[in-house]
Amino acid sequence: MAGSISVDMVNAPPSPLDITNDVVLRAENITKVFPGTLALNKVDFRVYRGKVNVLVGENGAGKSTLMKIMVGVEQPTHGRILLEGKEIHLHSPLDAARYGIGIIYQELNLCPNLSVSDNIFLAREVVKRGAVDKKLQHQQTAELVRRLGHQIDPDAIVGDLRIGQQQIVEIAKAIAQNMRILIMDEPTSALSAAEVEVLFKVIRELKAAGVSIVYISHKLEELLQIGDYITVLRDGRKIAEESVGNVDVPWIIERMVGRSPAALFTRQEHDIGEVLLRVEDLTLPRSSGGYVLDHISFELRKGEILGIYGLMGAGRSDLLECLAGVKTPASGHIWLMGKEINTGTVAERIASGFILIPEDRKGQGLVPTLSVEHNMLLASLKRYLARYFLSKRREREAAVSMVKDLSIRVANVQQPITSLSGGNQQKVVVAKGLLTLPKVLLLDEPTRGIDVGAKSEIFEIVNRLAKQGYGIIFVSSELKEILAMSDRILVMSKGRITGEFNRAEATEEKLVTASAIGHAVSSGGNNNGRKNHDNSK
Repeated sequence: MAGSISVDMVNAPPSPLDITNDVVLRAENITKVFPGTLALNKVDFRVYRGKVNVLVGENGAGKSTLMKIMVGVEQPTHGRILLEGKEIHLHSPLDAARYGIGIIYQELNLCPNLSVSDNIFLAREVVKRGAVDKKLQHQQTAELVRRLGHQIDPDAIVGDLRIGQQQIVEIAKAIAQNMRILIMDEPTSALSAAEVEVLFKVIRELKAAGVSIVYISHKLEELLQIGDYITVLRDGRKIAEESVGNVDVPWIIERMVGRSPAALFTRQEHDIGEVLLRVEDLTLPRSSGGYVLDHISFELRKGEILGIYGLMGAGRSDLLECLAGVKTPASGHIWLMGKEINTGTVAERIASGFILIPEDRKGQGLVPTLSVEHNMLLASLKRYLARYFLSKRREREAAVSMVKDLSIRVANVQQPITSLSGGNQQKVVVAKGLLTLPKVLLLDEPTRGIDVGAKSEIFEIVNRLAKQGYGIIFVSSELKEILAMSDRILVMSKGRITGEFNRAEATEEKLVTASAIGHAVSSGGNNNGRKNHDNSK
């Protein structure tokens, strides 16, 4: 494999897990101090040869900082990195790549204006006779993407792909480099269950070839499925290390957050009122023919959390984007509080009472160069005008109030948004939406890429907003989230609603079955006066 080296192992201190001394990479006593922050405090981390080495912890626990040190993006304040028992010094990702260490970042590291093939071979182009061999790169890209279970065109522009497809490209780019140690930071956060299974198959192939995997994910069940060893970080410290066969989900959660998992997720009962939103025959044509959304009809009531479940490409995000005015041209009828909505731009939909919390927090929800305060206020600046100028005092008061209401962990609203953890960044996106004074909240994968503790806080916010009478449409790929949070669940497949279930009768089996079929089914339960629309016609 590229970048492989051979040096003698040195004797390591005995460990309950280090029985065979088969540790390929070792981080010893790693401490990292940023101005005003102790990010890592004397952390030891072992990567076992040819194994999946799971690293877990809440946002802000130090996982990403440790991984950046292991690939040369950051240098430790104290401590050292040993490869095959020999100390190495990594000053850049290029240094790490020379030793065969690569990473798939949680925040996608792609060039949106380049093709899939150009992204995969960026800075390591295949050159023959002084020219880039585009044909060979195209062929190898197609093979890599097929290996990951997809048919993405190698010539497609990455910026035109859905976020799930972009994540497949990021994974393909890393696999193409034949690393001996591959760090995967949230590789499945935007993948469907079927795509996750394909990735796990590839991981097993890599393991069989002797590749060591460092795997970071907030999806705890999948860690138990794919992992061999697990290390838990909390507040910059190593809390535990164990063989995955000896642990379960409650064990992981308790060590991550320092309290029982039973205290994390509690549903609050809330009243469901009159019809707030009615959608009839919402249709979005596909440019190549057919429909992205095929005559969608449903109702949403005040104080109701309406969950939408479906596989990747079912049309869930497209539905939310149509309601928010992002996707055009769409046809059909939309009534909000009994008034038909005829305006279509994003600004007009916001003014009407719709707000979208997008799936892609980094690309669509935030401006990374702005502060926490300025990110919060972007969608509602007109509310803070004093004649011809913005009122700094009113802006600051609004931002500080939202920080308090949503329990956003930030020392000062003028901090850069990039200084916050993923969970707190997501709260800022929610705050931005709430400051527009919406009536309908459109939440697209609101817990993507955040830890179990932050998920609990997001769920608490959603429950509180439902009690206040907001109508909430909640899209998630996580079955347990949909079942835990929703008052009613719609299932989508191929642009149609193929199932509708109330909270009492919804099960994982029913949702999965409805998501895999092409015609509508109904639970037969109490519809609370709603229409049943068969969208298979």
